Amino acid sequence: MPEKSETRASQVAGQTGVPDLPLWELIQTSYIVARGFTEVFGTVGLTPVQFGVLASLADGEDLNQAELARVIMVRPQSLGEVAVTLIERGLVEREGPGGRGRRASLRITPAGQAVLDRVFPAVMAFNAPQAMGLSDEDAEALTRMLRTVRNTLSARDEPTHRQPPSPS
Repeated sequence: MPEKSETRASQVAGQTGVPDLPLWELIQTSYIVARGFTEVFGTVGLTPVQFGVLASLADGEDLNQAELARVIMVRPQSLGEVAVTLIERGLVEREGPGGRGRRASLRITPAGQAVLDRVFPAVMAFNAPQAMGLSDEDAEALTRMLRTVRNTLSARDEPTHRQPPSPS
C-alpha cells in the first residue's frame, strides 16, 4: 500500500480520480511557459519582466513605475531595478525630475523598440495555437478564460475589495 504522502502527491498530479484543480494546473503549466519565454527573451538579452515593460511602453504611452508595475502585475519595488537596468542599456529613458512625489515617466527608446521588434516574431510563434497543441478556437477560449481568472483573482487582492477584519 502506498504511503499517504505518495497517494496525495499522485492525486494532486491528476493521476487518480481526484477532482480537477485548475489553478494548480495553471501553476504547473506556468513553470513550463516561463522556461519557454525565458529562452525566447534570452535571445535578445531580456527577462520576462523587461519584455513586459518594453511591450507596455511600445504603444507610445509614457508610464511611471507604479503604473507599469500594475500593468505587468509586479510589485512597484521590484520594477525599480528593472527600470534602472533598461535605462542603463539604453532601451528605456526616464522623463521628468523623478524623486519622491514627482512624476517621472518611462519611455521606450528606438533601441528598445528595435529589441522588441527583433523578439516579437518568436513571441508570436511561442503563442501560436499549434505550438500549444490547440486549435485557433481553443486558444481564443483559453485566453478568454485566463483573463477571467486573472481579473477575478486580482479583484480579490485589491484593497477596496478586501474584507474588513472580523471583530473579536
